[in-house]
Amino acid sequence: MTNSNLRDLVKFFETTGRLKRTPRSGWVEVGIQKPESVADHTFRTSVLCMICSDLEDLDELKLLRMALVHDLPEAILGDLTPSRKTIGSKEEENVAMNQILSLLPKEQREKCMTDWNEYQEGKTREAKAVRQLEKLEMALQAKEYEEAGLTRQSLKRFIESADKAVVWPQLRILLSYILEERQQ
Repeated sequence: MTNSNLRDLVKFFETTGRLKRTPRSGWVEVGIQKPESVADHTFRTSVLCMICSDLEDLDELKLLRMALVHDLPEAILGDLTPSRKTIGSKEEENVAMNQILSLLPKEQREKCMTDWNEYQEGKTREAKAVRQLEKLEMALQAKEYEEAGLTRQSLKRFIESADKAVVWPQLRILLSYILEERQQ
């Protein structure tokens, strides 16, 4: 590997590392003082993918790769909540993703772009699973914020979003348990 390749690779790692300092905007909007970061969300979504892949007989590696790349553009754009997305957001995300992935060698760049496109299209079983697990992670985080003292009302939209998105039977069982725990 040349020094130029090494420099680009380190820049890729530094750029993606910004996600550790990028707060999840939805939590900021409801007044959480120290919200989880995008990287925190990505980490637990990845753990959920790893554990839950067997529940639906899914390709674990594919789930993990999609979970790890799904929010990479936010390292440049910041966290994009539904209320912050605009008509041009999709194009902005594509530009940011291309900018980040341009730092990788061709083979890795193409693999990451394939994973990201699959997630964005949301058509494969694995992409659908990651999308649902991402919402399941959000419900779990909302439950934790509620336990820390936030009001149910302020977290209602997050729970409703997860309740609407999580549809696979095994994942519904897990979500139902999380929601039941909120009632206690």
